[in-house]
Amino acid sequence: MASNGDKFGNDLESESDSNPGSPNLDAQEVDDNVEDIDEKPIKSALKKSSHKEPAPAIVRPTLPPQTEPKDLDVKSLTPLTPEIIARQATINIGTIGHVAHGKSTVVKAISGVQTVRFKNELERNITIKLGYANAKIYQCDNKECPRPGCFRSYKSEKEVDPPCEREGCSGTYRLLRHVSFVDCPGHDILMSTMLSGAAVMDAALLLIAGNETCPQPQTSEHLAAIEIMKLDKVIILQNKVDLMREEGANQHYQSILKFIRGTVAGGAPIIPISAQLKFNIDAVNEALVSNIPVPPRDFTMDPQMIVIRSFDVNKPGAEIDELKGGVAGGSILHGVIKLGDEIEIRPGIVSRDEKGGVKCQPIFSRIITLNSENNELKYAVPGGLIGVGTRIDPTLCRADRLVGFVLGLKGRLPDIYIEIEVNYYLLRRLLGVKTADGKQAKVTKLTKNEVLMVNIGSTATGAKVMAVKQDAAKLLLTNPACTNIGEKVALSRRIEKHWRLIGWATIAAGVTLDPSTS
Repeated sequence: MASNGDKFGNDLESESDSNPGSPNLDAQEVDDNVEDIDEKPIKSALKKSSHKEPAPAIVRPTLPPQTEPKDLDVKSLTPLTPEIIARQATINIGTIGHVAHGKSTVVKAISGVQTVRFKNELERNITIKLGYANAKIYQCDNKECPRPGCFRSYKSEKEVDPPCEREGCSGTYRLLRHVSFVDCPGHDILMSTMLSGAAVMDAALLLIAGNETCPQPQTSEHLAAIEIMKLDKVIILQNKVDLMREEGANQHYQSILKFIRGTVAGGAPIIPISAQLKFNIDAVNEALVSNIPVPPRDFTMDPQMIVIRSFDVNKPGAEIDELKGGVAGGSILHGVIKLGDEIEIRPGIVSRDEKGGVKCQPIFSRIITLNSENNELKYAVPGGLIGVGTRIDPTLCRADRLVGFVLGLKGRLPDIYIEIEVNYYLLRRLLGVKTADGKQAKVTKLTKNEVLMVNIGSTATGAKVMAVKQDAAKLLLTNPACTNIGEKVALSRRIEKHWRLIGWATIAAGVTLDPSTS
């Protein structure tokens, strides 16, 4: 009977909903209730909103039109060109910090998008896969509008010049930034997921909860990781101030200052916030605009995109003529990709020949659609997460099978390496791991034949140490990786059943694989 009552409860909820709106958006705005994600209420919302469905379509075309791909002059584009920034994010900001310090909640407070989507994440209330959300940040053009209240953030489909929402203000919000948040897991065993997210970040929000001592283990581990990735644009958010008294908050602030002294976050602003109550989120928006410059992008280079997720969008039981090709989601590093481009994805399908050697066959296809969240694009520039719809067999894309691959124009991608020679640097101490006597454990030297995990871009692969010298090593990769000489990689070692960050390396040389075209 209990489940029966449950279903009725759900149905009643969806009926009492005054404005179901478009079912897609409803599914994303689910709060913490796992039951709400059940298929049934969504179906009933669909039936009821069938007569209202044209409404969102009328509201949408407030975004400026984009130039046709064939008429596009790439040299004239910048990351703040209005027709680009209106539709897609041009800067990636990661949220990092210890588990349960409020990273996903802050992203929800700024962008209105719930990044925790999967059933196993909702049950445990932790982030497991990388979460993504785009937000537009506006500033009121009325000079009398007091800061930081004149800064406001919305979802990415918001129109370009909405009126100011402060009472008695006649100003208009002007779009200043379109940011994409990469929401990283804070759990220690999910460190490799966080490192693949760090590959696409331009800046980071470091969250430190005020009701726990600073620093917690993953606070320091994540800070070291972004230091390795050469990220020096950091904003520190002291979260959960609603749970503290004033003197406690001050003491905690002093401990943050002590912790960040001498690190990349040394001069970073520290903003006290409460993500749940949305206190000071306008101050965070202001800091995102004033403290984080839009990174210089090269639009004229050959495009290259790191794939961070991939999926099959077809529902079971779809008709043959309704089937769509696989979708790859990722971040463009440089260059511009357009609709209709012929693309190649490397390393592609990896297999072994009769002798046990690795061979790989790149995947070739054509771009059919480009999307940034709900906004359709005709071309996409670096920054933000872009969904690329292709004609690839969906089984090759389902369940994140393309993650770590590189997408670009046919024949213009970097080489595929199976063995790399690196110059490496090890951290002095292991972050977040204490020995029996309470001291931080030391990092031991690399030894021959040990297996490490290397993060190259968003590829996480095993690497066997073939030879090792003072500060150089030769690594044999378990899976081939498409990368360039001079690229930075993160090294992790398995300690007490968890992968732990032990250092970083630069690729100096390597053995390439010739892709098979058969």
